[in-house]
Amino acid sequence: MKLVLASGNAGKLREFSQLFATHFADQGIELISQKELKVTEAEETGMTFEANALLKARNACEQTGLPALADDSGLEVDALQGEPGVFSARFAKEDDGFGVGDAANNAKLLHYMQGIPDELRTARFRCILVYMRSADDPQPQVFEGSWEGRILQSEEGGGGFGYDPLFFVPSEECSAASLTKERKNELSHRGRAITELLANWRR
Repeated sequence: MKLVLASGNAGKLREFSQLFATHFADQGIELISQKELKVTEAEETGMTFEANALLKARNACEQTGLPALADDSGLEVDALQGEPGVFSARFAKEDDGFGVGDAANNAKLLHYMQGIPDELRTARFRCILVYMRSADDPQPQVFEGSWEGRILQSEEGGGGFGYDPLFFVPSEECSAASLTKERKNELSHRGRAITELLANWRR
């Protein structure tokens, strides 16, 4: 079975590939990046994680004729009323003085969190996974995972990507960027969404 992963994010591609290798190694599922198939990325105009994941999955199905798996995920910070949320990857912008990309997003988050004490820095990563058999699939399957933590005062750890260096994981007493890939996959919002998929996926 060929399955298109509707993402161009290199970090997500690595995580999904590792998760699928762990869970589906003997099931004949070939996970293909939409980049390999030259899929034009969908415009993420949805205002929820689920809406964006549906847009991305449908777009990949339309352009490839294959079933697609798409995720939309992000960081919700309680002190910022759930921001950056669906705008996590696009939180920082050129015109706000931070630039763009992971480093800029982290710098902007730290700026917004100045003066907020540790006990009020609670946050979570959320991931919504959508599986569609075809572009006109009448019943897309939706899976969800979340990962609770808090925002650090400064970056810690050299692994991961995105907001991982700022996301403190209480059970591990370190940042997400300090975890091994294997441990992160066990704990993460994406890993938990994949676990939901494993339990309930109807191909």
